[in-house]
Amino acid sequence: MNADLSSSIQQILAADTLRLISALALEVSSARIEVQCLLQAVLHVARAYLLAHPERNLNEAELTHYQGVMQRRLAGEPIAYILGEREFYGLNFKVTPATLIPRPDTELLVELALQRIPKQKQKPCKVLDMGTGSGAIALAIAHACPSADVLASDSSAAALAVAQENARALGLTNVSFVQSDWFAAVGAQQFNLIVSNPPYIEADDPHLIQGDVRFEPSTALVSGAEGLDDIRKIIGHSAAHLAPGGWLLLEHGYDQSSRVRDLLEGAKFDSVFSACDLAGIERASGGRIVA
Repeated sequence: MNADLSSSIQQILAADTLRLISALALEVSSARIEVQCLLQAVLHVARAYLLAHPERNLNEAELTHYQGVMQRRLAGEPIAYILGEREFYGLNFKVTPATLIPRPDTELLVELALQRIPKQKQKPCKVLDMGTGSGAIALAIAHACPSADVLASDSSAAALAVAQENARALGLTNVSFVQSDWFAAVGAQQFNLIVSNPPYIEADDPHLIQGDVRFEPSTALVSGAEGLDDIRKIIGHSAAHLAPGGWLLLEHGYDQSSRVRDLLEGAKFDSVFSACDLAGIERASGGRIVA
C-alpha cells in the first residue's frame, strides 16, 4: 500500500509543527499541540484518534479547510479565535474577537474571590464582575459557588452576548447581566465582592503590536498613558457600591502592584494586599471596606 503521506495526519503534524515554530517562535510542544487542536477541529475527532491513526489521509474538503485555518494561525491569529473557544478554570468558554481571550493568570482572581465568599450565609453573597468579556470570571465564580448572586457587566453589547451564551451553555442560573460603562448602569446596588480584570496596558506599550493582543479588542486592553485610568475609576467609585466589609479585587499589570496598592490605600481601603500568580508575579491586588 503506497499511501500518499503528504496529506496524512502524520505528515501534516510534522511539517506544520515546524512551520509554526518558524513563523511564531513557539516552543516545540506548544506548536505540536496547536496543530493537533486544528486537526481535531477540522476532523471532529479526539486527540486519541490522531495518535491512533497517523496514516489517515485528509480528503480534499478536509485538507482545504485545514489549510485555511492553518494559514490564519501562521498569520498570528490567536488559536482561541480560530477554534472559537478557550478553557478557563476547568470550564469551556466561547470566545470571539469581541472578547478578550481568558488566560491562566486570571484564574488567580477567581481563587481570591472564592476565598472571600462565605461558605454559609443567610443571604446570598452578591458579586459584581465588571468588564466581564466572555464571562470567564463571573461564570467561574457562579459555577464554583451556586449560592452566590453574580452580576456581570460590560460596556460592549457584543461581549455581553457571548457571556450570556456561555452562561446558558453552562446551565448557570445564579448570574445576570447588564450593559454598563463600569458603574454607570448599576444604580445604587451594593455588593459583598467586586472583581474586575480591567484594561491596564499603557497606550504606547510595544506588546500591543505583538502576539495575540494584536487581534484582541483594544478597548479591553488599553487604559491611558500609565495603564491605570480604568483602575482609578473603579477604585474611586467602588466604596459606594460595597457593603460594609466588602472586598474589591483587581487584576493588573506585572509592574503595577505597588501603584494599585497606593490607590486602594488612598481610597481608604483596609487590608490592602497583592497576590502572586504561578510565575511569582504580583498579578492581582485588593482591599476591603471596613464595616
